[in-house]
Amino acid sequence: MSERTDTAQVPVRHILSISGGKDSSALAVYMRDRVATMEYVFCDTAKELDETYEYIDRLEAYLGAPIVRLRQSDDAFDDLLQQRRNFLPSPQMRWCTELLKIRPFEHYVGSDRVVSYIGLRADEDRKGYISSKPNISARYPFREDGITKADVHRILQDAGLGLPEYYRWRSRSGCFFCFFQQRIEWVGLLENHPDRFWQAAGYERADPASGRRYTWVARESLAELATEERVAEIKREFAERSARRVCRSGMTLGEILSDGNEAELERPCIICEL
Repeated sequence: MSERTDTAQVPVRHILSISGGKDSSALAVYMRDRVATMEYVFCDTAKELDETYEYIDRLEAYLGAPIVRLRQSDDAFDDLLQQRRNFLPSPQMRWCTELLKIRPFEHYVGSDRVVSYIGLRADEDRKGYISSKPNISARYPFREDGITKADVHRILQDAGLGLPEYYRWRSRSGCFFCFFQQRIEWVGLLENHPDRFWQAAGYERADPASGRRYTWVARESLAELATEERVAEIKREFAERSARRVCRSGMTLGEILSDGNEAELERPCIICEL
């Protein structure tokens, strides 16, 4: 694969958006010597895990090129939440993705002609974020070249990067309070980053007039989820589900969470997860 040429007067920019997840990181490694003019960007919500920031720094050192951090402000999410009268984002209302990921990316692109490189693999049957802006076109190198999950792991291992540390207990990148987390992942957040867990819990609200609760998890608050009895129940249920499936030797928790489970859950926002 070689860099595309264009006969138009306006040059084409080549941009790879990195989330801090395994696929976009592996794609950055894969494309490093294939597109000399590649730009790397990270849409930083200021609500990412510490492990994500650490991994982005390591990836940047490997690439030998800057990863542009697109962060509006440290309080951008909180300001947007207040504007929405504390209505938390949800799978039905993903305003966090739109306002903290997609719009900053499109603002960075401007009106330039851009090829956006997306890390969807050849063994995935789903669509990635494709901008509606006519000046942005998407390209999927992993699909073009038949790269699978096993190849992604190999690419990262060969580069000396490995997987981000959060994959020990979490299946994807994204904000620490991502509403697509499964309950076992919330337990992982509680045990690995209790300060972040209780920060996420602080966003939850109840409407005294209607009695309606605005929580990250359906049918229970994080305070309820964090009780000793509930944590034990969630761990037991997860262990039982995992035991019913054929798990490969050495599989990480993140792989168990994401492997073979995609049909059961609504898929998270691609631009956040990859």
